[in-house]
Amino acid sequence: MNEAPALFISHGAPTFALEPGVLGPKLTALQMEQRGLRAVIVASAHWQTPGVQLMRSEAPKTVHDFGGFPKALYQLQYPAPGEPGLASSAAELLQAAGFDVSFDESRGFDHGVWVPLRYLLPAARTPVFQVSLPRDLDGQGAIRMGQALAPLRRQGVLVMGSGSLTHNLREIFDGSAASATYALEFTEWVRRRVQERDLAGLMDYRRRAPHALRAHPTEEHFLPLLIALGASDEADDVTVLEGGMTYGVLSMESYLFRRKPK
Repeated sequence: MNEAPALFISHGAPTFALEPGVLGPKLTALQMEQRGLRAVIVASAHWQTPGVQLMRSEAPKTVHDFGGFPKALYQLQYPAPGEPGLASSAAELLQAAGFDVSFDESRGFDHGVWVPLRYLLPAARTPVFQVSLPRDLDGQGAIRMGQALAPLRRQGVLVMGSGSLTHNLREIFDGSAASATYALEFTEWVRRRVQERDLAGLMDYRRRAPHALRAHPTEEHFLPLLIALGASDEADDVTVLEGGMTYGVLSMESYLFRRKPK
């Protein structure tokens, strides 16, 4: 079985499910359904728990965990099966790395999962399960989580982080998102560090990156990038999936980490 990639996707707002923009076609063009994936494990910004939890649902429901959006969004379903067996394997890897792990037997897919997967794996046949973000997770811990999950790639499991490269919703809601200059500068800084594999810089992004606190008033939408990065290594090529900027300040830039051709 070929080694599966690691991937960070900026899922933006729930309306991404209806408005593919620049990124949607690029995710579909990756043709992940033709790559023989065994499953996908997703660390979504929208599931935070005490300690680490793993979804062990056999047939997860599609959760519409948002309000005030077009009615068409609430009719969308993503009926991919779960993967309880691999969830147990992931738990063993995380426990061996020192994480406190438990299971959720009934959780459904939040929109950080099903919205981007509608483009990445539109047939919804590949099994999918989620891993939560511990509430006290920091940059170092996110890298460590990704490193713990990396062996799953050799089993054909895509390790995916789903968040947003920038995520200041207050500026959208209060109408102050007049310029994306700061978001572009932050995105360019992150892109360089990802391409250079500067783990130390990215773990310390809140002090080192320009406009970091404005780009991420809270960290949950950035940490999934570090989980995907931690699941990658020097043997991977980095593909930048440029996604443009939505709502003026939400960078949709995403990154694919896959083995360099021999």
